[in-house]
Amino acid sequence: MSPLNIFKRILAAGLLLCAPFLAQAQEVELDLSLATPVMAADTTQKAYIKLSLDGFELAGRSERTPANVAIVLDRSGSMGGDKIRHAREAAIMAIQRLDERDILSVVAYDSQVDVVVPATRLVDREPVYRAIRRIHARGNTALFAGVSKGGQELRKFIDRNRVNRVILLSDGLANVGPHSPSELGRLGQSLAAEGISVTTIGLGLGYNEDLMTQLAGMSDGNHAFVENASDLARVFQYEFGDVLSVVAQDLVIEIRCLNGVRPLRLLGREAEVVGDRVRTRLNQLYSEQEKYLVLEVEVPAQSAGTELELAQVQVDYANLATRRASQLDGRVLASFSASEVEVQAAVDKPALESAVEQVANEYSREAVERRDRGDVDGARQLLEKSAAYLGSQAEALASPALKAQEKEALQDADTLSSEEDWTRQRKELREKQYKRATQQSY
Repeated sequence: MSPLNIFKRILAAGLLLCAPFLAQAQEVELDLSLATPVMAADTTQKAYIKLSLDGFELAGRSERTPANVAIVLDRSGSMGGDKIRHAREAAIMAIQRLDERDILSVVAYDSQVDVVVPATRLVDREPVYRAIRRIHARGNTALFAGVSKGGQELRKFIDRNRVNRVILLSDGLANVGPHSPSELGRLGQSLAAEGISVTTIGLGLGYNEDLMTQLAGMSDGNHAFVENASDLARVFQYEFGDVLSVVAQDLVIEIRCLNGVRPLRLLGREAEVVGDRVRTRLNQLYSEQEKYLVLEVEVPAQSAGTELELAQVQVDYANLATRRASQLDGRVLASFSASEVEVQAAVDKPALESAVEQVANEYSREAVERRDRGDVDGARQLLEKSAAYLGSQAEALASPALKAQEKEALQDADTLSSEEDWTRQRKELREKQYKRATQQSY
């Protein structure tokens, strides 16, 4: 056999050996950690379980998943002038990132809803751009109907191997048709069940941030507050970057608590808690991005020197690289000690830092609710309490992130009394709370 043929055989054998490792690299990684893996003996106590999911790296643009996107633009009267002009320009600029693999539709709404660009493969762009440039402001705000129509356009090409997303832009209150946060939340939930996420972009100070975050949250989309229309291009670019980097969809997460461990609450996200089981879902996971959940549990007293299995976790998801259903599983263990030194030395600092961030985020949510009821002093005290908690944990964990969040909470507390600025501040707070809870990348 010639030296060349020998080399070819060696190379082929090497590639076969590497193939399992290459396939393994295109799987989501599950990391389970306990903030206090060694716990104090002989006492019932709370603990925080952190469940992290890490999206794998895409080798290049050719590997990314095709998108099925519906852009839904508010063209009500309040969108006149620079707002609608910047919205048109931002949409066109973002669409330039798509190619012939992708499906695009454009819906415009005021008192009525029109399909400006029916769902179509992006082969010829110019007709799409011309149609968008013809959108002009008028009428009222049929937001529910606009999002529903966007969903209808997506259904024409809906595919679990595509990224199916509605991108909603609105500057005003929904005043035609269903308009409450709960009604829009249910719409988001129903779209999520079909594999559709809804990103909401609130423009200016006139929109309802509770409605917009409910709609996004129930479908696991993104949310952004854009005060100035000139910033829309930047936000659309970030959003389309997320759309084009999805590596996993339909992630169903089930946590089963064991041995008398009781689930108390899942921080930051909606979840179904039945007995000892916690079930939640993520619609999408992005390349090289961590999404995490923090579950607060109650652990029964255990003797020193014992080990206890607290929970078992299973994650089912659709892998968009392999186009197969995949499953991850793991378990969470704790040991118990009578030594306070041993307990403190074992603290998992990254897990505890994440738990502290989310607990403080819950304080911020409650502060907004108190401020809405007119209890300014109560809201301020809650934010100051949150800041004190963040500060003490920042020092204990040597955490710059918690120190920055402490500073943010104090600034929020200082500005709560201003009626004039509350509309803006409330939107900023809701956006920060949403992004922190969902680990939104922009």
